[in-house]
Amino acid sequence: MSEPRLKSKLMVHALLRRCQMQAVPATIASKGDEDAGTVLVRVYLGNGHSRIYNQTRDLSGRLGWTQACGEVPVEDQRADDYIRHAKDVDWDLWVIDIDSPNGHVPFIHDPQMF
Repeated sequence: MSEPRLKSKLMVHALLRRCQMQAVPATIASKGDEDAGTVLVRVYLGNGHSRIYNQTRDLSGRLGWTQACGEVPVEDQRADDYIRHAKDVDWDLWVIDIDSPNGHVPFIHDPQMF
């Protein structure tokens, strides 16, 4: 049996709070299942480009993030298409939009977040 995990709604609000604490604008673009929905993060970089991060877990169940469209930023239209497809496949998906021209996301590279 796996360990109990933080409900998705609480985790999303904690992620938004981390952004707010560092003055990084972030909003919920799409609400998913409050208990067990997965999270997708879109980082608007400006100049028509974005990065997409998928929520992942390691073998120990710890939260992590992977770049869904590779290491190179993608055009916003491609990011829109990726998100639309992801929502078609996973109806309980949460999407967080972050406006960060320098690409900084307070929780992406923080292994101590959860």
